[in-house]
Parts: sequence; C-alpha cells; structure tokens
Amino acid sequence: MLGAIATETHAGQVRTDGQDIILSTKGGLKLETEDKSAGFQIGGRLHWDYTQDESDTAANGNQTLEDFDARRARIALSGHLNDFEYKAEFNIAESGSGGSVEDLYVKYKGFGEMANLTIGKQRVPFGMDVLTSSNDISLLERSAMTERYTLERSAGVKLSGRGMDKRFTYGVGLFEADGNGTNDFQEQALAGRVTFAPIMTKTSVLHLGVGYQTVGATDPLDETDTMNMEVAGALGPFHAQAEYYDSKVGPQSFNGYYAQVGYILNGGGTRPYSDGIFKRVKAVPGGTWEVTARFEEGDGRFNDVGLAFIDAQQTSLGLNYYMNDAVRIGLSYMDAESNTNSDSGNELRMRLQFTY
Repeated sequence: MLGAIATETHAGQVRTDGQDIILSTKGGLKLETEDKSAGFQIGGRLHWDYTQDESDTAANGNQTLEDFDARRARIALSGHLNDFEYKAEFNIAESGSGGSVEDLYVKYKGFGEMANLTIGKQRVPFGMDVLTSSNDISLLERSAMTERYTLERSAGVKLSGRGMDKRFTYGVGLFEADGNGTNDFQEQALAGRVTFAPIMTKTSVLHLGVGYQTVGATDPLDETDTMNMEVAGALGPFHAQAEYYDSKVGPQSFNGYYAQVGYILNGGGTRPYSDGIFKRVKAVPGGTWEVTARFEEGDGRFNDVGLAFIDAQQTSLGLNYYMNDAVRIGLSYMDAESNTNSDSGNELRMRLQFTY
C-alpha cells in the first residue's frame, strides 16, 4: 500500500515537445530552447526610497517634505521567437507614474544588427542619460536637463541598429508626442540619435553622440525643436559623461547642460559600456563602492528639489554600494539655486534597489 502511494507521489514528469529547455535564474527567471530560437523571461525591479526635500521659494515659502515609499516597482515579461522579440513591463509603484505601462512593444530583428524595427511603447532615441536604465544610472535621479528635454518613453515606430564592431549605433523613430488617450497621434514627435565610440577596449571607452528631436503641437507656437550633444568616457575605475541641450519652443530658446563623474573604489573594474550607453557597475565579492558627482546649469526641470521649470544650477553628490548583481544601496544629495531669483531647494535620498 505504502509502496503504491510512493509510486503515485513520484509519478509526475516534466516533458518537452521538441527542443530541450534550459532554465536560468541569472538576472531573472529565464526559459530558453537549447538552440536559442525561442525563450521567455520574467524580471523586475524594486527601488524603495527615503527622501527629505527642502525648498524655499517666493511662491510657496519654506517647505519640508519627507517620504518613504517605492520609487519604482516593476514586473517585466519578455521573450523571443526566431526573429521577433517582445517586452511588456509595468510599474505598480505608488509614487511617480504608479500603475503605468513602461514598455509594451514587438521588435523584428530579421534584417540583422544594422536594422531592428520596433513597434509599440518604447524608449525614444534621444539623449544618453535618459536611455540608461534606472537600474544603472550612478546618481539616484537623472539630471534636471534630462527631465526637461527628453520624452523617455512613448508609443511609436523606431528603426535602430549598430555596426558590426559595435562602435556605431543609431536610432530614429516617429512617436506620439504626449498622452495615452484615443487621439494622441495627431501631435507627433520625430527623434533620432547617432553615437560612435572611437575608443572601446575592456578598460577604456570614449563615446560621442548627437541627437535631434522635434515635438509637434496643435498650436505651431508650441512646437519644440531640440538638439543635444553627448560626450562620455571611462578609463579604468574613472568614468564621466556630459550632455548639452538646446531647444526652441516657437520664438523662445532654452538650453542647459550637465557634467557628471564617478569613481569605482575597490576593484570593481571599469563601468561597462555597450550600444551607446553605460551599464551598471559590477559587484566584486564583498561588494563594490562607487562615488559620483554631477553639476548642471540651465533651463531645467528641477522637480526633485521643489523648483519645477526654472533656470538654475544644481550640484549632486552620490555614494553607491553594489552588494551583488541584484542589490544596490544608494545615497544622494542634490542642492539647487535659481539663476533668476532667490529660490533654492535640496534633497536627500536613500535607496534600496533590488533587481531580478
């Protein structure tokens, strides 16, 4: 009797109809056929932040805000079948754009590395800082210039690719200018970016990039044309990047720039770089420490320090501890002052980041 029960208990089997399946738990849960022709992956991220914001403005006086919540909480489903890839990523965090769709697209790669066609909601090819994953940026928040001049993600069609030696990348696309309603494509955005890395070795890189973005509007006086220039590099544990934006909205002109540096303190090697952007610092056994700083000035979106859209300058300092490939603990401090009046603001932010 007991033998029969034991036999029935262990009678279940896992079978595949076709290719053998490989299960990987590195960087998420991934299933892939042995010939790599098809695969499916579940991943996500959790950024849990403590923030203390202080601002002193003519409009609102002295204000102090304190919060402890999830800056980002995302789950992502992605996969591929032959020459097609897809991704569906959703943010369920309470702060920021909680409950939003981040990525929702299908990509065709059958033309080769030089020409990938992507349809759906995706990253708009314009700017280096904005195209770097929030998991990988060195400071905990992107620059105020990036926040003002870039679209980040939008629904549209994009053609992108890279050269065979991986030094050259490009992307160009047509997107919704704004909104998620039923009549948003009447206001369109055209964006493009080209990058080239004349130096790219295991321990050093020199990156150059340019981009252009035009955003339409119902009123022609609200149409926006923006160009940007990028320069970045890494040499051993040192890395740096800078971007300049120049924008015209009807008859008005706006511009701004940021310059950022970082240093990996204890054997973390060089900050990884591929496809025209930096990747996350790699953790070594025992963890890796990184210090980083940024200065920016111009017409930006200084929401993080309570100053909104103004002409200002801001200094940011950061410290990161990469415990392993999944866990990062970060600390940053930002201090901003208006260039046109006495408004000022600062923010202290601490983050526990978990990526899977």
